[in-house]
Amino acid sequence: MNTSILKNAIFVFAFAAYASAAMAEGSASDEIAKYREMISDGNPAEFDEMRGEELWKKPGGPNKVSLEKCDLGKGAGVVKGAYAELPRYFADTQRVQDLESRLVTCMTTLQGTAEKDITAKPFGGDNYKPEIESLVAYVVGQSKGVKMNVSLKHPKEKEAFEIGKRIFSYRAGPYDFACSTCHGKDKQRIRMQDLPNFNNKKDAQAAYTTWPAYRVSQGMFRSFQWRLNDCLRQQRFPEPKYASELTINLTMFMAVNANDAVYDGPGLKR
Repeated sequence: MNTSILKNAIFVFAFAAYASAAMAEGSASDEIAKYREMISDGNPAEFDEMRGEELWKKPGGPNKVSLEKCDLGKGAGVVKGAYAELPRYFADTQRVQDLESRLVTCMTTLQGTAEKDITAKPFGGDNYKPEIESLVAYVVGQSKGVKMNVSLKHPKEKEAFEIGKRIFSYRAGPYDFACSTCHGKDKQRIRMQDLPNFNNKKDAQAAYTTWPAYRVSQGMFRSFQWRLNDCLRQQRFPEPKYASELTINLTMFMAVNANDAVYDGPGLKR
């Protein structure tokens, strides 16, 4: 059996057993936190990080070039600490970009890959792992231990933050939900899951700095764009275009609220 598949199966089984014990013996959130700490040195996202590093350095796309000249905001090819300063304004595209939209830019401009081919299926599933997810895992891993420092100096960065803040509180859809419905108050939860309050600095820091993450229940690495898409799905909103302005603005709002915290991703989630 493939080593990564076997490891995923063990993680899922162990998590289920731990969650069951938690319900019987005490606080579910406390027990899950203990479980995460117990296996934190063996996060399966490491496999995605390794694959992402290979993809970053390997010539690809129609142009047969690597991504080693991709500028993530700290200069061409500089990956260390880049995620801790994203989203940010990029002069070459004249817009604010998060990590995933910036990777799309680099893959299209440097490697010559068509945007539609990158964004058609950007999230992994059964027997399918898109390159961009592994690239995300590699880049975010290079900011582990770096303090979040997302800028609001440029007017477009300020604008993105303010729009993201409004989107966060915008109620709509068949259930009249907003992001703030679940993530705008203290001490809310769904089933076993405590819900972070992004209006609370401590909560925002703890939540944002552990995404992207490996989802034990799904047995795969998930990007932050996936996380936002899944939240919007649960609100019964239309699915946004991958790396859309809406998701970038939301990310900017959340990232700024997490400033000054040390990034600790990729995380490990239930």
